[in-house]
Amino acid sequence: MLRPAVLGLLLACAATLCSSAVVPEQTVSLLFAQTAGDLNEFPKQGETVVVNPWHYLHRMSMNRLMIASTAPFMGSMGPNPSDGCMWGLPMQLSWLLNSGRLADPTGQTTCGVETEDRMCISPNSWWACQNYFVSAIPFLCAAEQGMLGAGVMVQMENPDGFEEYCTTYADCSAKYPEVVAKWDAFYQGLKASVDSTLPDNEKKDALLGLFWDGQMTSMRTAAVCKAKQSSYSPVETSFANNWMVSAEYVAGARFHFNLDNAVMFAAPMPTRLLKEGDNPPDIADLTTEENHTLTTFSWINSINNALGGTLVNLWHRAMCSVSTREKGRDMMSQLMLNPAFATNTFVSIITEMVINC
Repeated sequence: MLRPAVLGLLLACAATLCSSAVVPEQTVSLLFAQTAGDLNEFPKQGETVVVNPWHYLHRMSMNRLMIASTAPFMGSMGPNPSDGCMWGLPMQLSWLLNSGRLADPTGQTTCGVETEDRMCISPNSWWACQNYFVSAIPFLCAAEQGMLGAGVMVQMENPDGFEEYCTTYADCSAKYPEVVAKWDAFYQGLKASVDSTLPDNEKKDALLGLFWDGQMTSMRTAAVCKAKQSSYSPVETSFANNWMVSAEYVAGARFHFNLDNAVMFAAPMPTRLLKEGDNPPDIADLTTEENHTLTTFSWINSINNALGGTLVNLWHRAMCSVSTREKGRDMMSQLMLNPAFATNTFVSIITEMVINC
């Protein structure tokens, strides 16, 4: 049980981080300087903090505050605030904004359009819907678990006519109890880790396991967003589905998305929506790295489909220990970032790892 005095000190440090910590240089593209560094910067209704997750700066502020509030508990990840495991969330949101994936794909509004209202996040966007489950719900759970301060109450604004989005901790608990339970377990595990006697590599692995349980439960629950894919080209929809499958491999290896890794993995993501006629690896206006990412995602999903879904299962079986997960993280880095890495090598190594588990 975490000692109350220690917990209070850590939460005080978290509050200081929110308001005064030096923001790492790489966060310029995230617009961190324009986001809220303190809950008091959000509007209130009575004692309740009101967040508008349909505005980019509000949604990014949630990510910034979650990173700041969890940083004091992540010593096993590394000595710096940029070493925490939640940096993939703001980097993903930044990529979605800059690639136009938060805009209204139906064309019925100007929400998210570069020349109109770029900071607007459309509730019609599949990408924005999927991201809601890995930003708004974890934030509500962070508040409920005391990560953002004692007794903090938070409510999300919700656009009319969209019932798939929950707005309070109680609402999310009723609609998506498994997601809430996983994120609660993550924050509880963080607090308990302060008193853990495990070696840092094992403590890190355990915390990453809790984080990815929350992340993947959120992403799978975002199947409620599926109908929104009808507003995209078949090529973009295929990429979105391939992207979801690739997350299974990253999660299975309990990948550590500190800031440096998050920047590295975001760099080769496609910088625009895909359209009819785009055929990786030969999309002329995308970089070699972006074409490689699209080709790799497609290959991963096609092989998994050809094997009846068994490649994902095989991968999760292979990730059976701290050491194999460390190897798995290296393999995913090679596969995603090194065009010379042979895909047949990937499959043969997985098979060997399963045998050794």
